[in-house]
Amino acid sequence: MILPVSDIEGAAKFYRRLLGFEGERVSSNRHYFDCGGTVLACVDPADEGLEFRPNLDHVYFAVDDIEAVFERAKEAACSWLEDEISSRPWGERSFYAKDPFGNPICFVDESTVFTGGRFVP
Repeated sequence: MILPVSDIEGAAKFYRRLLGFEGERVSSNRHYFDCGGTVLACVDPADEGLEFRPNLDHVYFAVDDIEAVFERAKEAACSWLEDEISSRPWGERSFYAKDPFGNPICFVDESTVFTGGRFVP
């Protein structure tokens, strides 16, 4: 999953704090985080001559300790963060936020992830 960022150092610092692990700088404009086998790639498009634009769609993370991630999100300087972890009508416990670059993100308690099928309220 590629997240466009306008400051690779700031992105590495933000996601390091939010995710709770270092990740890896793979080039001057790319910092990767291995999120359980899926790579979150923070990429500064300016180094490739492209215009920066944040993603429109949310990136979803399933996490085992949503309370700890919510606390880290409060400390990490999200540009926007929900006031609390919410229980959604489809059964998920989650919270939504935006990173400092305007990319929408969501963290879901992995024990409540809804992956489709018949929804029963």
